[in-house]
Amino acid sequence: MRAIRYHEFGGPEVLAVESIPTLDPDPDEVRVRVVAAGVNPCDALRREGLWDDPLPLIPGSDVAGEVTAVGAHAAYEVGDRVFGTVPMLNVSGSRGDRQGTYAEEVVVRTDRLAPLDDDVSFAEGAAVGLVGCTAWRGLVEFGRLRPGGTCLIHGGTGGVGHVAVQLAAAMGATVVSTAHPDRLGVLSELGADHAVDYTDDDVLVAAVDALDHPPDVVFDHMFGAHAGLDVDVVAPGGSVVVIGGNHDQPRLPDLTAAIGKDVTIQPFDVFNLADIDRVLGHLAVLMRDGGLSVRVARRYDLDEAAAAHRAVAAGGYVGKVVVEP
Repeated sequence: MRAIRYHEFGGPEVLAVESIPTLDPDPDEVRVRVVAAGVNPCDALRREGLWDDPLPLIPGSDVAGEVTAVGAHAAYEVGDRVFGTVPMLNVSGSRGDRQGTYAEEVVVRTDRLAPLDDDVSFAEGAAVGLVGCTAWRGLVEFGRLRPGGTCLIHGGTGGVGHVAVQLAAAMGATVVSTAHPDRLGVLSELGADHAVDYTDDDVLVAAVDALDHPPDVVFDHMFGAHAGLDVDVVAPGGSVVVIGGNHDQPRLPDLTAAIGKDVTIQPFDVFNLADIDRVLGHLAVLMRDGGLSVRVARRYDLDEAAAAHRAVAAGGYVGKVVVEP
């Protein structure tokens, strides 16, 4: 089969199409014909060597496609439509699943997958896995957002952000979110109650002023830039949920304010989630019933993976980028 691999860390140019053997599934795995694979910023960070992975490596975590072979204990059948997200590296530093998803076929553990409804496209399924589980874990598990609550979501038109806005709205929360001024109208389409220009020097003040009271949850993917202000604006007893990872090491300038307000600051890694398949199941229902629409901004062929990585680095779009073998 054809797959994208890299044998050294570096820029998008290290990504190359290669021919490699097709793997057979273990008892708790299935083999999936990849119709679409999601492209995430962490794929680029991994390619640059942030986690010092063993090489060579096939990049990619998100996948959607059809089952072509099943392990002895797998509760799927050949031909089933599935989507999921695959941990590439465990937090302990040991390798995660056997290969990434930028390939014509991939072997995946069944607890990384969920059935994909016939009315949901493979591109949407491939786009939702990592960002959807991230938004769910941040808002539901750590943010403990409730109906009638309020939340501030930074960057509400990005991959995670545009799902988080819809998820919070579906939960019955009041949502204020930030975006580039050219994309503020999209936030209303996604379900945000208030949209704030993130180029405004007083963006967080404007966000809080839009609410009747301070947000119970602040969902932040740029904690290094907003750390102190996030704590200042969140409600007493509220949560600042921190996602994303890069070469910078953000620091909270002063814990005094957080201590005085009993604020929880919660960074997390989505792949510590023990029941990815359960969360994927919730996302599948939301997509089927119209409560979640995952936007696919751009599509690339498998041999255009380098261009897909460059597009993710450049940004400026709403939603996600996918590769379609």
